[in-house]
Amino acid sequence: MNAGIRPVRTEAELGLVDVYATSRQALPGGSDIAAVRAAAFNHFVLAGLPHSRVEAWRYTDLRRLMRDAKPLAALPDAAAKSRARDAGEVLAGLGLRRLVIVDGSFAAELSDLADLETGLIVRPMAEALALDEPLLSQGLGPTVPADDPALSLNTALAGDGVVITISPGVTIERPIHLAFVNTSATPAAMVTRSLVVAGGGARATLIETHEGPDQSDYQVNTALQVVVGDEARVDHVKITREGSAAIHIATLLVNIGARAKFNDLGFTIGGSVVRNQMFVLLAGEGTETNLRGLSLLADRQHADATLTVDHSAANCQSREVFKMVVDDEARAVFQGKITVRPQAQKTDAKMMSRALLLSDNAEADSKPELEIFADDVQCGHGATTGTLDDQLKFYLMARGIPEKEAEALLIQAFAAEVLETIEHDGLRDALMDATVAWLGRRG
Repeated sequence: MNAGIRPVRTEAELGLVDVYATSRQALPGGSDIAAVRAAAFNHFVLAGLPHSRVEAWRYTDLRRLMRDAKPLAALPDAAAKSRARDAGEVLAGLGLRRLVIVDGSFAAELSDLADLETGLIVRPMAEALALDEPLLSQGLGPTVPADDPALSLNTALAGDGVVITISPGVTIERPIHLAFVNTSATPAAMVTRSLVVAGGGARATLIETHEGPDQSDYQVNTALQVVVGDEARVDHVKITREGSAAIHIATLLVNIGARAKFNDLGFTIGGSVVRNQMFVLLAGEGTETNLRGLSLLADRQHADATLTVDHSAANCQSREVFKMVVDDEARAVFQGKITVRPQAQKTDAKMMSRALLLSDNAEADSKPELEIFADDVQCGHGATTGTLDDQLKFYLMARGIPEKEAEALLIQAFAAEVLETIEHDGLRDALMDATVAWLGRRG
């Protein structure tokens, strides 16, 4: 007689069941959206929190790292909005169009909604969900196939975010800044979903910042879906500066049309546990995508960058370059997978990860993969892990530069390869300044 084995639910998993049961009636959306939410939560319940036996999560055991489930954050009051007025201050003075999401809710009164460019529409996600719009009611916008329990949980619980629509042929001159800020001193969960649709031939730059207080062990589950139309271009930069005790799980889903271009750069400098996962589909011919990342980690931080790039059309190019600077007892993870479908002939894809370890207790794990089903392709991947070059360090010190300053110069040079690819001068300088500030805090 065979007895079925039922996995033991963790305290966090049981807590998430309670969160869904108590909040689902208040979440925005009609019957179609409610059905999508229920199906997504059932999928999550069957899978549970991802753990080390799930290949895509093998280095980030969320069952172990997430000890409990926080209640969904309450709607921000006047005090919370007042505390959020300086959200994204690291980018202050750059002339960005700032859209502020406070404790998981879109705050129109803090956002720059005046004089929107012709062809640019900005709406709260809660408003779009309430209308059961077709693009959302089919799985909250299934633009890219992705079977992931954290994304399913986001689909089930997301209450607000931003919907941005850019008409075909329109160029948005001012970069759009999505400023996500958590203000509550009491532990809470922020679950947000945003959607950006760039029509054919459109041009736009999108910047995300995520931040919160150090004294609160809050949790974030955020997802952004981007649809890049034929011959369009979208540049996306994500800056993660969460509080020192926060868990931050983010999903980026990108569908890229023909002869289009998508550039992404992730900059991680805060948070206790950070997972940035990307699902990128090159759906049209002649497409180009560049994915880059830089993580600066210290203490006992854990940061995971996991991506899948799906080449499903011919004559496409993808480049992935991820760098990690790891100090103290921190841990950095990179997992990258490139899939080339049989019809995706003439694919040109290259992926590289590099980790710089600054202490004996620092750790970096890297797992690049290629899955190729076409025969006329150029594909490659690589990974390196090492320490500072002692000869270069000695060269600098021999010229009168103190040891810590010499190390800082070498680390800046290591990081610059990623940051210098940012075309916006002010944004590039702001992230270089943040890197220098991080180096200044090293013991």
